[in-house]
Amino acid sequence: MIDNLPYRQVGTEGARTGGLLCVVDHASNYVPDGIELGIDQKLLNDHIAIDIGVEGIADRLARQHDIPAHIACVSRLVCDFHRKEDDAAVVPTESDGHLIPGNIGADVEARLNLFHRPYHYELGQLIERLQPRMIIALHSFTPSLATSGEERPWEVGLLYNQDDRAARHAIRLFGEQGLTVGDNEPYSGKQLNATMDRHAETRGIPYCTVEIRQDQINTKAGQSRWAVMLADVLGRVALEV
Repeated sequence: MIDNLPYRQVGTEGARTGGLLCVVDHASNYVPDGIELGIDQKLLNDHIAIDIGVEGIADRLARQHDIPAHIACVSRLVCDFHRKEDDAAVVPTESDGHLIPGNIGADVEARLNLFHRPYHYELGQLIERLQPRMIIALHSFTPSLATSGEERPWEVGLLYNQDDRAARHAIRLFGEQGLTVGDNEPYSGKQLNATMDRHAETRGIPYCTVEIRQDQINTKAGQSRWAVMLADVLGRVALEV
């Protein structure tokens, strides 16, 4: 965390209004001092703690492609910004079959006040200031399911709830790149879309929730490649919605 804030913003100073904005809810595996999760520290490098690869892409989008970014600085195991406040998983007691014993009986209200509420308040303030033409919500997913080992064929997926305007264009354009594209896969935005429901759908702002398979972006080269592709494809999407 920078200055004890649960988020950082890159490329937002002097950013033009009416452009694109990138939001990354699961960018960090940081656990602040004083919070004991009670798990094997190796799990902090696992998907249950962080969306691998997305922070590097967001930084590149902001610094090289003029797409400002609002980036989480706390692990979702501490407080999941991509959940509603009243969702039991906002402070998870288990994830993907792993018990998080330190979160059992945790002071959820304190976690919301320290992390969730300031993260979303400042994101809302940023949106009001920049009035983005479109929002990019950036996530990553594992190449296979941990529970069954089932392979996930999609290299990228587009998630949406009610507003699929931007997703429809993005699915087509990523397909034209020769990629296998998931339509509300590997997760459905009908069930899991909390941040975009709150900040995009309620404001009528088009958005793309982009899920990238982690083996595509677990290296700096992969992150650079995807930053270029996202800037190109989603820049074209924004012109069509």
